[in-house]
Amino acid sequence: MTEPSTESDPVEALPAAAVEEKSGWSVVWLIPLVAVVIGGWLAYKALTEKGPEITIVFSSAQGLEAGKTKVKYKDVEVGKVTSVAFNEDLSKVVVTAELHPTMRDHLREGTRFWVVTARLAAGEVSGLGTLLSGAYIAMDPARSGKPRRHFQGLDKAPVITGDVPGTRFELEAESLGSVEVGSPVYYRKIRVGQVEEYELEKDGSGILFKIFIKSPYDQLVRENTRFWNASGIDVRMDAEGFRLRTESLVSVLIGGIAFDTPHNLERSGRARPGTRFRLYASREDTLQAEYHRKEYYLIYFDGSVRGLKVGAPVLIRGIEVGKVIDVKFEFDVDTLQFRIPVLIEIEPERIHLVGEGAKDGKRSYDEELVASGLRAQLQTGNLLTGQLLVSLDMHPDAPPAQIQIVNGYKVIPSVPGAIDQLKRSLLGMLQRIQRLPLEEITANLNATLEGTSRIANSRELMDSLRHLNATLAEVERIGHRLNESALPELDDMLAEARATLDNVRGLVRPGAPIYEELMVMMKELAAAARSLRTMTDYLEQHPEALLKGKRP
Repeated sequence: MTEPSTESDPVEALPAAAVEEKSGWSVVWLIPLVAVVIGGWLAYKALTEKGPEITIVFSSAQGLEAGKTKVKYKDVEVGKVTSVAFNEDLSKVVVTAELHPTMRDHLREGTRFWVVTARLAAGEVSGLGTLLSGAYIAMDPARSGKPRRHFQGLDKAPVITGDVPGTRFELEAESLGSVEVGSPVYYRKIRVGQVEEYELEKDGSGILFKIFIKSPYDQLVRENTRFWNASGIDVRMDAEGFRLRTESLVSVLIGGIAFDTPHNLERSGRARPGTRFRLYASREDTLQAEYHRKEYYLIYFDGSVRGLKVGAPVLIRGIEVGKVIDVKFEFDVDTLQFRIPVLIEIEPERIHLVGEGAKDGKRSYDEELVASGLRAQLQTGNLLTGQLLVSLDMHPDAPPAQIQIVNGYKVIPSVPGAIDQLKRSLLGMLQRIQRLPLEEITANLNATLEGTSRIANSRELMDSLRHLNATLAEVERIGHRLNESALPELDDMLAEARATLDNVRGLVRPGAPIYEELMVMMKELAAAARSLRTMTDYLEQHPEALLKGKRP
């Protein structure tokens, strides 16, 4: 083989590439840069337009579904549930929801969430729209407070939402009664608010209610306003009689509270939000003035106290000055006697003192009153129910007594009640009747009746009655004859006598001759009488004139 000759190769040599360096950036990099900018803008837009994410803890997830259940405020959709899960110990349900960006500034302490479903309760029907659309989570935004993203859901819908104008107050009561959450609050039978919640006092002494009064009715709540329990039907049959009172049918079913400002108190300023008031048991209790001074006394009764209850009024001449606090039953082993001590409470401020000694208002006059005859007595307050009351009054005829001290209490003496006195009077009457000789009286009465019967059935009495009938018949006949004959003659005689009197009256009238003569005769008789009186007076002074004659 032979090597080819290079001189005869027609292929020419390839040219060499020339490499040059350029400054600046290439147009090629513009495309990824634009992509990065667009991606960043889209990410920023997505982040800024995405609403806040919150978690709500509920007791159960009834009716809640991820991706379907909505969050609403005033029936306007403001978010949606994104997930529903359990907490660590499976005791609660944690609901995650994404809200609209406009709600970001309203997620604060005090914001409330609850599940809205169809609800039918006494006096209220709500959530009927959820029967078709399904349950949803309602929101009540707070106006102030620190921002929050984790919330505790409510088991029930709140009674009053934050957008309702009004004022909240607190009421303290001894017991719950028939008042419940949602119970109405009335002002003169107009529904002006509701009970929001209640709780037991920390020391367990009572119940604290929180109520809401809507505007403008909240302006009616003054510092001296009185609240009372208007629940159900107030039926009372006590020593003061029978009473029936109710506010409305709703208050009968679910309870209620009413309030008013008494006109007999000085008008005070408007109550501030959160002011605490006392909740009275009834309207009658609000009308009673509050007295701070209280004095306690013991009364021992010997007779029956059936019908005397704790709380019965204590009266002085019909005016209530206190009440019965306690009634006990004791047996004295030394004297083998039963006795009933009754503890009463007197409010001295109910009694207005007058006179010079009234300046010392703290002085007690009980010892002087008891020494003067002050006694306690049981009286019937209601004949229908038989309930008793304690009456304090003056009994001057009562045996003398003085105040004694027993177990630290002053003892007011007592006198038997009206019923006991009536029993004693009847017993005394029966005893006197028993002492009467009833057998002897009965025998005498029987003898008298027998004698009366013999006389009434005797023949002599019958004959006498027949003679009497005959006599009466004869008298009747004589009367008829007199009517027929004697009476006309008697009428004529009376007419003649009347004419004679008329003639005599004409003769003696003034101006008639006989009248003038009579007047002259009367004057002469008067003169003779004066002369006779003069002579009599002279003879009394000079009796010797009858023998010697009148001295010259």
